[in-house]
Amino acid sequence: MNVAGGAPGRTDARAAGLNQPARPEGWTDLVPELGSDPHDILITKHRWGAFTGTDLDDQLRQRGVTQLVIGGVSTSIGVETTARSAYELGYHVVLAVDAMLDRDPACHEHSIARIFPRLGEPSTADAIQAALAANAPR
Repeated sequence: MNVAGGAPGRTDARAAGLNQPARPEGWTDLVPELGSDPHDILITKHRWGAFTGTDLDDQLRQRGVTQLVIGGVSTSIGVETTARSAYELGYHVVLAVDAMLDRDPACHEHSIARIFPRLGEPSTADAIQAALAANAPR
């Protein structure tokens, strides 16, 4: 998943000039280290949440996905919005709390301590990888 913009609505932050500056060309490109494959499905997010305005829910349901592991680059905005939507859509949500960050540490901590336990199961990347390895077909 990559991000190509934000919601166009009117906000106090936008009026005060607190939104992001212009982004450079190619800023939505995925880095080669992610090891993309031609068969990968790329969902481009244009809003705070990954489900809003995308076909992510359809893509997941077509594949029988029932559980999501969520991390990302804006704990209190993008990650939280996506987790809320996933929970409301009936997915089992696991939140990799050490695979996310926020510009505001207090907002990050609030999401992790107060919001995420209501939406799913906060965990760590190591614990998630260990659980996947333990349940992998042999």
